[in-house]
Amino acid sequence: QVQPVESGGGSVQAGGSLRLSCVVSGDRRCGSRVSWYRQAPGKEREFVSSIIGGRPYYADSVKGRFTISQDNARNRLDLQLTSLQPEDTAMYYCNIPKITDGRCSDNWGQGTQVTVSS
Repeated sequence: QVQPVESGGGSVQAGGSLRLSCVVSGDRRCGSRVSWYRQAPGKEREFVSSIIGGRPYYADSVKGRFTISQDNARNRLDLQLTSLQPEDTAMYYCNIPKITDGRCSDNWGQGTQVTVSS
């Protein structure tokens, strides 16, 4: 299973928390960047957070509320979501690049839904 599999989404009230996980198996990973993106209905997919070369980066909209972490031994990428707001409602996707046809390419999961009610 080279495609990442996300889990942990759900429905919460504003102010609540969730922990998303992304797991990928196989040995075709490449590059030094792993990421979380999200897409709300009717909107384009947007950046949420990345780890690049071991350092975390966040979109301004989630800075201070979300925390990204990586467990390389388990090929797992997590995203802790706290102080959730209705505007955080979206499908959340992880991207863990893999080698395809000799090139390092994006490798997206199917997504996990996060719904925040006011």
